[in-house]
Amino acid sequence: MDFSKLEEIIGHQFQNQKLLKESLTHRSYLNENPSWGVPHNERLEFLGDAVLELVVSEYLFKKYPDYNEGQLTSVRAALVNYQMLGKSAKNMELDKFVLLSRGEAKDTGKAREVILANAIESLIGAIYLDAGYSIIQSFIEKVILSNLQDVIENGLYRDPKSLLQEIIQEKLKITPNYKVLGEIGPDHKKIFKVGVFFDDDLAAEGEGASKQEAEVEAAKNALKTLATSD
Repeated sequence: MDFSKLEEIIGHQFQNQKLLKESLTHRSYLNENPSWGVPHNERLEFLGDAVLELVVSEYLFKKYPDYNEGQLTSVRAALVNYQMLGKSAKNMELDKFVLLSRGEAKDTGKAREVILANAIESLIGAIYLDAGYSIIQSFIEKVILSNLQDVIENGLYRDPKSLLQEIIQEKLKITPNYKVLGEIGPDHKKIFKVGVFFDDDLAAEGEGASKQEAEVEAAKNALKTLATSD
């Protein structure tokens, strides 16, 4: 695969192409391509996770001098969770370059989102090793911290269920309630679909690997709908 297009998107040409290649190699790819020549990307993911946390922490520390530790931690968590990282990876078309097994390549659900989130962390680790702190700092500010305004304006750093309850109790004088709408998949890989209701009206749906996770996703989707209608 030609990675030059990705290098254009990143804004950095790798001195060590093996680092770039490794950062995009999912463990499953090696099962079908054992002679690929580089290891899978999990070590780089470990490093990238730490680099990402440092850069985001430093940025927030300087930008919000009045925020306490708890507030800074909540905003950082909203910026670096797997959903936000998966979204950032898709925005930069990273999904076109990650090397997966044929089976993994067919999965378009949550598992793919997690793979993309891990891949962008691996890529961060690779850029850091190849180019140093200032380059990776610029990359993270462009690709990850560009979501900061959305996180702050839409309260994504707050617990979605608590925020939705606060808004709906104020607007409608009722408490949102959650109901399981369905379950799909085998027991070891079950996905729950949950609806959040305002009285008997279905406001939004969400899916997750647990009922709690699905409720959080439903609350997030309801908040997005409310933001659009406002």
